[in-house]
Order: sequence, then structure tokens, then C-alpha cells
Amino acid sequence: MIVMGLETSCDETAVGLVTHEREILANVVLSQIDEHRPFGGVVPEIAARAHLDHFEGLVRRAMDEAGVGFEDLDAVAATAGPGLIGGVMVGTTAAKAIALVLGVPFVAVNHLEAHALTARLTDGVDFPFLALLATGGHCQLVIADDVGAYRLLGTTLDDAVGEAFDKVAKMLGLGFPGGPEIERTAPDGDAARFAFPRPMKGRPGCDFSFSGLKTAVRHAVAALPDAALGDADVADVAASFQAAVGDILVERCANAISAFREHHPKARTLVAAGGVAANQTVRRRLGELADQREMRLVVPPSGLCTDNGVMIAWTGLERLQRGRTDELDFKARPRWPLDPRRVYANGAARPA
Repeated sequence: MIVMGLETSCDETAVGLVTHEREILANVVLSQIDEHRPFGGVVPEIAARAHLDHFEGLVRRAMDEAGVGFEDLDAVAATAGPGLIGGVMVGTTAAKAIALVLGVPFVAVNHLEAHALTARLTDGVDFPFLALLATGGHCQLVIADDVGAYRLLGTTLDDAVGEAFDKVAKMLGLGFPGGPEIERTAPDGDAARFAFPRPMKGRPGCDFSFSGLKTAVRHAVAALPDAALGDADVADVAASFQAAVGDILVERCANAISAFREHHPKARTLVAAGGVAANQTVRRRLGELADQREMRLVVPPSGLCTDNGVMIAWTGLERLQRGRTDELDFKARPRWPLDPRRVYANGAARPA
């Protein structure tokens, strides 16, 4: 069984093909970093246009890389949300068109579910497991009970951790995307120089907050003599910020592990997925926590932590195997919560 996956939710246009035997036949990713770098962040209109310009060529490349024909496909999957709606519409429309022409099922995939299920492709992780989903647009802790069955333990109350990396990197003049730049710069710095806050530390629950940390970095940078950033200053801020992020993620994950064990006393797997999980300092800190709490930490290879078509294809395959396909009138969604049951105290829906 072979499934194609299209990913266009943000600033990567990606196509992947996988088999039911967990074999990756193709993994083609086109980054739009150069298009967005002058703006210091992703511009939705530019992203959508780039997806439209490149997806056809990437599909052909993926098929050539896999060495298969369209007649070999059993289904076509696409990210249908959450994400930048213009880009999501490009991917879902393309997937529907291919599925219609081939006469095979179309599968609408939740981008966050795809990140969570990548560990089942790469490491054969069994349900249930606890997942930290840390990306440019989301930061969540969820219990994965099965495909399509998730319990949200915590989410960011303001900014996502990946966004915080991007914004801090921009303050430091490090460029875009910020995560890799911060990680590259931090080892040369003194992580103890700046006492940045750890929002939500000591509070019960598993929610995150990164807005205050970003603000603290901005104030620290502005307070430097003549507001001049030397190489040592940049490295010290980067190191101090990265250390604060690590502390926040570890403390919130520790709470989530306790909550997870209330539901599944014998389960012992913590999955970290999403672009931020590619950060080696974050991986190390989570690994230390996992050892302390007698958990198995599973982190997919870095190339499968960031957005890719393989994770979409795999999630589509998992859903296909359970008979969960979608009609061609399925609407793309800018928001699509994994656990729609969770609400804020005031009754407002949790963000996707």
C-alpha cells in the first residue's frame, strides 16, 4: 500500500510517499526561506503563491524518486489544517484533483496529528503515548490514545515556542528562521548572564506562555549600553533565552508526565515532535527529564521534525487503514484542534 502526502501549511512545499511497511519512498521538501527572509517571518500571500508555483514539479520529483507511477498510489493525503489557509487550500485542492483523476481515496490530515504520529513511522511507537508538539505556530502537550483520539493536557496561552525563537533571533539580528540561528549561536554564550523569566513555572497544569519571555529579551537588549549588540552580547542573550525555553519545556512536560500516568499508569513513552524538537539542547533536556521519570523519549530525525510530506503521507495511511477517508468537499481549516472537547474556563475554544 502506497500513499502520497502533500504538505503546504506554512513555508515548506513538500511531497512524501510511504508504504504500509513504514518505508519512505520519497521525501521532497522545497523551503521558502529565501522568499521570506527579507521580512523576518512568513508572509502568507507569498507562501501560498510559492506553493502554487512549485507543487506540480515537486510531485513529479517525488514520483521519480520513489520509482513508482500514479497507478501505484492507493490514496492521496494532504494537510487540511491547521495552518495558513491560502497554503492549506493549495495542497488540499491539488490532492483532491489527483485523487479524483486516479479514482483513489482522499484523506484530509490534521497537521498536528501528523507531527505526533511521525514517531510511529520512524520508531514504531505504540499507543498510548504522551506527545510534546512544539512548532512555529503551536506548543501543546497531548495524550495520544489512538489515531484521531487525543486528550489535550496543555497548550500555549499566547505565543508558540517556535515563534518566540524567530522573534528573539530577529531582535538579535540573526536572521530567519530563528530556531537554527539561536541554536548555532548559543553555545558561544553565557547562559547565566541574563536572568530571563520562566513563565508559568510552579503553576499547576501543563499550559505554556512565551510572550513574557520575549518581552524580557526585548528589554534586556534595549538596556545594553548604547543599545549596541556585540558578538558576546548576542551569544549571551541567545544562550540565556535557550536555557529559559529548556526550563519551561521541562517543567511543563514533568507535569504532563504525572497527568499522563494518571490515565495510563504503565505507559512510558514521551514523543517530542515539531520543528523545535530538532533543537539539540531541547532534546538533551527532555532526555534528562525522561531518564529521571523513567520514560522513553522518542524524537524523530531532525528532517522529519520540521514540516514534510512524509508525515502527511504516513498519517493518511494510518487513517486509510482504519477506513477513515474524506469526501472531496472537505473544507480546508485554518484552525483544527486535536481535542475539540477542551475549552478555556470562559468557554472559548482552545486554539488549534
